[in-house]
Amino acid sequence: MYIPKYFKIDDEEIIYDFIEKYSFATVFSQHNGEPYATHLPLILNKDEPALYGHFARPNEQWKDVGNQQVLVVFQGPHCYISPSWYETAKAVPTWNYVSIHVYGKMEIIEDRKAILDSLNDMVNKYESPDSPYNLHELEPGFIEGMSKGIVAFKINITKIEAKAKLSQNHPVERQELVIKQLENSSNQDNKQIASLMKKNLLK
Repeated sequence: MYIPKYFKIDDEEIIYDFIEKYSFATVFSQHNGEPYATHLPLILNKDEPALYGHFARPNEQWKDVGNQQVLVVFQGPHCYISPSWYETAKAVPTWNYVSIHVYGKMEIIEDRKAILDSLNDMVNKYESPDSPYNLHELEPGFIEGMSKGIVAFKINITKIEAKAKLSQNHPVERQELVIKQLENSSNQDNKQIASLMKKNLLK
């Protein structure tokens, strides 16, 4: 990923926080000699570090992805920035965004217990704390049958590239004008970008 130095995120904890918050990602690999992508929720294990997830078994990306170097893209908030918000007409439109690229080697998980543990971690992450749903309370036979329809995997992380393009290349005064416009918007991405820009200004 092209990352000018003023847009680069180096802080590992910030990167991991974004991955966990915007965890619905795109997994890219080579399949039958061509680029191929699948959109999946993923679970981060920071201690390894690794990403866990699963394909639907009919999705044949899993058949030749083992031991490939894969690319996983996590897309954070993003929004259009109008030059009309600036104090000058000598400007062009742009786009502010946060994006994380994770590279790693994928391995298919065969162990049944590890597969069920991975599914349980996924459910626990996305179910609300007061949800009555509990994977462990379902009939073992039902879970075993459903799990045969998926292919679980682990991506051992080898490299991370992280970018936050938040108008850092513009004067502070101009950044403040952009923040003001975004905060007045009803669009949630706009508001999130404004919040990130304010945090960046306060560093």
